[in-house]
Amino acid sequence: MKILALSDIHGDKRFMQQMAKKGKAAEVDLVILAGDLADDDGNIDGLVGPLKAEGLDVAIIPGNHEGLAKTNFLTKHYDAKSLHGYVIQKGDVGIFGCGYADVGIHQLSEAEFFATLKQAHEQVKDVKHKIMVSHVQPSDSVIGLGVFPGSTGVRKAVEEFQPALHICGHIHETHGMEEKIGNTRVFNVGKTGTLIEVNDDGKHTVSRL
Repeated sequence: MKILALSDIHGDKRFMQQMAKKGKAAEVDLVILAGDLADDDGNIDGLVGPLKAEGLDVAIIPGNHEGLAKTNFLTKHYDAKSLHGYVIQKGDVGIFGCGYADVGIHQLSEAEFFATLKQAHEQVKDVKHKIMVSHVQPSDSVIGLGVFPGSTGVRKAVEEFQPALHICGHIHETHGMEEKIGNTRVFNVGKTGTLIEVNDDGKHTVSRL
């Protein structure tokens, strides 16, 4: 399975057009948009359309720049999938997620982060290979640079559910950074284009497009 993961696009239509072409060329099975698609004015036009025009499947979680209404519009208008509290299963790979962040207009409490991820995880707990998606990074993470606290609810979910991979975004300064929490590889995918390949045996490789 090939996944193209992105976050923190902030209205950059040209970038999304480039990623759509690269995603098609790489023959990805799924594009995951891990929040903050909208620009500072809340505009979401022209961000998902290029991906769908190339025939790519898309899954979305909201960040702190867009609410559920805009996320629902994108999923319905473009026949995309929501990962906020929902799951996607492709063969032996189960993907579950939770959007929003710990700052900004669109926030969740730490209890809500964990509860949403736990509810979604229950649907894929018996799947062989699991990938967790959030917008905000885990707390006590190098991704936060010791400045941005991150989410204790997300951290608890990583430690308790131990997915093979955790995809997040939110912190622009550490786009492309990764770390290990227990058995989980955590990636701040950011606005760089992260290609994740999961083999049948569960081994995965990560590269940049």
